[in-house]
Amino acid sequence: MMKLTPEEEVFRLQVHEFVRSNLPGDIKYKVDNNLLKKKSDFVRWEKILYENGLYAGAWPKEYGGQGWSVIQQYLFEQENALAGAPFISPYGVNMVGPVIYTFGTDEQKKKWLPATLANDIWWCQGYSEPNSGSDLASLKCSAKREGDHYVINGTKMWTTEAHYADMMHILVRTDDTGKKHDGITFLLLDMNDPGVTLSPIVTIDGLYHTNQTFLDNVKVPVENRVGEEGDGWKIAKFLLQNERTAIADTGAKARAVEKMKAMLKGMDESFPGDRENLLFKIRLADVEAQLTSVLALEQRLVQAWQRGESSAHEPSALKVRATELQQEISVLMSDMSGVYKAAYDVERIDKGEMLATVTAAQQASSANYLYLYGRCSSIYGGSNEVQRNIIARTILGRF
Repeated sequence: MMKLTPEEEVFRLQVHEFVRSNLPGDIKYKVDNNLLKKKSDFVRWEKILYENGLYAGAWPKEYGGQGWSVIQQYLFEQENALAGAPFISPYGVNMVGPVIYTFGTDEQKKKWLPATLANDIWWCQGYSEPNSGSDLASLKCSAKREGDHYVINGTKMWTTEAHYADMMHILVRTDDTGKKHDGITFLLLDMNDPGVTLSPIVTIDGLYHTNQTFLDNVKVPVENRVGEEGDGWKIAKFLLQNERTAIADTGAKARAVEKMKAMLKGMDESFPGDRENLLFKIRLADVEAQLTSVLALEQRLVQAWQRGESSAHEPSALKVRATELQQEISVLMSDMSGVYKAAYDVERIDKGEMLATVTAAQQASSANYLYLYGRCSSIYGGSNEVQRNIIARTILGRF
C-alpha cells in the first residue's frame, strides 16, 4: 500500500480524529444503514467541514481552499468514508468550482467561488440528453446568442439532484456547422429562471434522485459563459476526469467489507459449521482481494498525479473495476440476508429514521437499496462500455 511521509501521516490522523469527533450521529446512522441522505444532511456535514477548513481543501489558497496535495485530498476522502461520513456532493466543490477557478474570469471567480465554497449554492450538472449520454459530443440542446444572452432550448436527462439545485452547469450546442466537438459551450444556468421545468424520474430503487430537465427559451447571460464559445468540450473533459477518479470511493467499499465480516461472525455464532457460511467466506475473500487490487491501482494513480503525470486509460480502468466491485459487494450483501433477501421497505429507506434496534428484514432492506441503486454506478460518469473502448484504443491503438 501507499507509503506516507511523516507529514502526510500526521495529516491523515488529524482528519481521522476530526471526522470521528464531529460527524453528526444521525447522518452516520443513515450511511451505516444505507438510508437515503437528503440535501439537508449533505449541507449540514459539508458546512461543518467548511467551518473547519476541510471542505474544498484541494482548492488553491487564493480561492479559499487549503492547497492540499493530491495525496492529502485522497487521504481526506478515504478517512471521510471510513468514518461513515456521506460522500461529498460533487457537483459544486469538485466539479464546477475547479472549472471556474481554472477557466473562469475574475468576475466569475468573485461571484461564484465564495458561495460554492460556503455551500450556499447547490449545483447540478446538465450534460446527458435522451439520445446523448455516453456519446456526449452528440448533444443537441441548443443555445442561440441574442445580444447579451443565450437562449436555450432542449432537454437534459439524468440531472441528479436538480430538484435541490440553485444552479446548473450545462453543456449546450452553440454551433452545429462543424465538428460536433467544436460547437459545444459551457454555461451557468439559474434553475429558477423562467422556462426551466423538471420532470421527476423514479429509479429502480423506488426513490427520487434524478430528473429530466426541459429548457424552453431559457435566457442565460453571456457573462455566465465559462471560457470562450466552443470551449465546452475541453472544459467537459477536464471536469469528467475529476468525476471518474472520485467514483472509485474505495473507503466506502472497505467499510462494506468490514460490515460483511461482522455479519459472517454473527452467522457463525448462530449456525457454527454451516456450509453456506463457508461459501460466503470464500466469496467475501474474493471481494476483499479485488478491493486490494483496486486500491493498489487507485494509489498508484494518486502517486502519479502527485508527480504531475497523467494516463489516458488507467482512470477508465479504475472506474470500470471500482464500479463492478461495488455491484459485486451489493450482490453479496443481499445474498447474505438469507430468507429476507427479497425484503425492501422503500418508505423506511426514504424517511431514514433512527431506530433503537434494526431487524433482520430491515437490515436486508438496506442491503437491497445498495443493490438497486448501485445498478447505475456502471453507467454514470461515462458508461463502462465507453471506458473499455478508451482502454482498448489507448493500449491497442485504432484498428
